[in-house]
Amino acid sequence: MKKDILVPKVEGIGLAIAREYDQGEVVYNAYFINFNEFPVENVLISSKGYGMKDEKKIKTTTFRHFYTKIEAMSFQLIEPITDEVLGINNEFFVTYYIDKLIYDKKYVFLPEVVMEKNLIDIKILGKEGVLIK
Repeated sequence: MKKDILVPKVEGIGLAIAREYDQGEVVYNAYFINFNEFPVENVLISSKGYGMKDEKKIKTTTFRHFYTKIEAMSFQLIEPITDEVLGINNEFFVTYYIDKLIYDKKYVFLPEVVMEKNLIDIKILGKEGVLIK
């Protein structure tokens, strides 16, 4: 039975945590990026943080974001990533449709990933950050 279920492979979609500057202060924001040559529709993103910080177990509230359509070769700001959650796991569960077929994937940014030494140039955003495809 399980072998008969079609699970489409997610391709051309990425999530990034990008460094930005707001009035001279460094801030980080999470972005959904569509690298495909076609739009994706009905994008639902659930995000949460969890882990250990200062020897305390932390779990954030789950946030949900919905976008009707994200155009080809474009991006969508999801949410700010505050200093409080930079040191824990940041998980994003993404679900979307292409031609009435549903796709989903979980992206997890580990605490040690979002650091200066790991930042790359993310051309589509025009910013530096960490990208998971």
